[in-house]
Amino acid sequence: MRLITSIFFILFSSMLFAQERNDIIQQRIEFISEQLETESIDLTNLIEQLNFYFDEPININSTTGIDLEDLGLLTDVQINDLILHRKVHGKFISIYELQSLKYWDIETIYLMLPFITVDERLDNLHISFKDAIKHGKFDLFLRYQPGMEQKTGYEDVPDSVLQNSNQHYYGNADKYYTRFRYSYRTNISIGLTAEKDPGEQFFKGAQKQGFDFYSFHAFYRGGKYLKSFALGDYQIQLGQGLNLWSSYAFGKSSDILTMKRNPIALKPYTSVDESRFFRGAAINLGYRKFDILLFSSLKTIDATGVQDSTVDNLEFVSTINLSGLHRTNSEISKMNSLKEFISGASLNYRNDYLKIGVQGVYQTYDKPLNLTIRPYNQYYFNGQSLFSLSSDYNFVYKNINVFGEVSYSLNETNSGMAMLHGALLSLDTRLSLGLLYRDYDKSYQTIYNAGFSEGSRTQNENGLYAGLKFKINRSWSINAYTDVFEFPWMKYGVDAPSKGHEFLIQPIYKPSRDFQIYMRFRQQRRQKNGNFENEVITRLEDVTQRNYRLNISKKIDKFISLKSRVEMVSINRESRQDEYGILFTQDISFKPKSFPVDLTLRYALFDTDSYDTRIYTYENNALYVFSIPAYYYQGSRAYILARYSFLKSMDLWIRYGFFLYNNRNSIGSGPQLIEGNKRSDLTVQLRISL
Repeated sequence: MRLITSIFFILFSSMLFAQERNDIIQQRIEFISEQLETESIDLTNLIEQLNFYFDEPININSTTGIDLEDLGLLTDVQINDLILHRKVHGKFISIYELQSLKYWDIETIYLMLPFITVDERLDNLHISFKDAIKHGKFDLFLRYQPGMEQKTGYEDVPDSVLQNSNQHYYGNADKYYTRFRYSYRTNISIGLTAEKDPGEQFFKGAQKQGFDFYSFHAFYRGGKYLKSFALGDYQIQLGQGLNLWSSYAFGKSSDILTMKRNPIALKPYTSVDESRFFRGAAINLGYRKFDILLFSSLKTIDATGVQDSTVDNLEFVSTINLSGLHRTNSEISKMNSLKEFISGASLNYRNDYLKIGVQGVYQTYDKPLNLTIRPYNQYYFNGQSLFSLSSDYNFVYKNINVFGEVSYSLNETNSGMAMLHGALLSLDTRLSLGLLYRDYDKSYQTIYNAGFSEGSRTQNENGLYAGLKFKINRSWSINAYTDVFEFPWMKYGVDAPSKGHEFLIQPIYKPSRDFQIYMRFRQQRRQKNGNFENEVITRLEDVTQRNYRLNISKKIDKFISLKSRVEMVSINRESRQDEYGILFTQDISFKPKSFPVDLTLRYALFDTDSYDTRIYTYENNALYVFSIPAYYYQGSRAYILARYSFLKSMDLWIRYGFFLYNNRNSIGSGPQLIEGNKRSDLTVQLRISL
């Protein structure tokens, strides 16, 4: 049996290495992005990690496991399995020895093969200037996304109207993006990113400096004592995201691995989200089994300022704006009107089995935040400063990984606690179980957080999640989870404490690497304000949403791949009529190795009763462009994406797509209103890589 498995492994591993880089990375991005159900997302950092380790595979004979954690493809049990095997049996002689690892199955090995290597030599931690220049990589991106259909906000109006209206934009409808970056492995990164959003001015008016958003970083990752250093824009990830996590994090998905955060303490910021980053300096120092991270950030953010008429020279802000858009008079008046200062430290101890961290973060603004108090938001952050203290742990022993974080926040008016505890158990290569409990006080307040949660805030929630991943045999597997949660205090649109649950089951049939079918059923039940007639007191009602999906993927030959999907959704609630939606998509991918042009096409049909029954689905786009649109109402959608590689160092992407609605004479509202039933988009991007 071992011989048959080895032959099978060798044959298919060669096929895997033959796959295009984009195919492997695209599959991972699609899987993660589909869980988020939002059109505004930037997964630049995730793509960069996978791209880097594709070019610079991890040497499993010298890795400490930290870079394997960065990949986000393995559990800590699997990483620990590899490290302990190397300690007991010595260095790996061949990549095929991975079959002897107890908690690595064939699918895991296939997934990891492009990102790992076996090398007798130790990785060189010393960097010479000559090597950095010779082997460094220079990337330049230029992107243009023009506005297609005419929207009301871009109509020509007299200056007198423009200066007294928030329904018209000062700039044109085009979006510009440019990025230059030099990198040497994971050790050095220097980059500049700039972006202009649609509706913003360019080299005039409120944006006389050109682009509306600029981001610069200089980053160094060292070795034994100086682990990393960042200057400019950077991101911090600590613990399980309760206290501080400045980037996107993923929650419930069909893979239980996403229930746990795998923090990268310090990394350069390369995205264009104009709020979730820090600007200043940070350093991570190490000594033996200890390391300490110190960071400080000062940046301006958008906010609505208000002058207190009762006290001279006292100004406060009533809202903070995180959209990053500066198109109208109202948006421009909020620009850079509030200064945010954040400083903190994280001390960590780590050995082969245990990691313990303690963090403290202090945050303050130059003006106090004074919200308009409503019943649901009276425990939101209000005031001028905030301090938070937390401790996290991660313990791995054989097939068990236990992890968690406890955090406490304190400001002028409120204090609160949040805690999360979880466990991942690998019974064998076929069965993995996950369990997670969280309890977040209604008065717990941190600004940059991303704890595992049902709501959008790490606040006012407690719940219990359980998931499993079971490989029945070579062809069949099943993923499932259930999550029961409650909100002890009110929420926006929910005028009383509420509760709910979520359940997902996904059987997968994959008889070969070229063919896969999976089915998915997900039910979400939450409570919202009812819309009952003749009732003085608003009472809550259960809102049940069910999603059904059938997905079929087939690789016809080495060049052509097909993917078909049918997805249905239903929403049932007592005070309204039941609503339904359905989406059908057909994707075709043509990527010949001997031809410099890759093509990806989609045609989709959809029919939903309302925006509430919208269906999100991932779309292919140019590198570092993320498209997860919502399909709603009735109509069709099509797009074509072409990638042309030429002169060994250049790639050109061109994508055109459009929505065609059958039951709409206009699309959108306000300044985004389009007269007609068509909404289209165009992306042109050039990359020069040296």
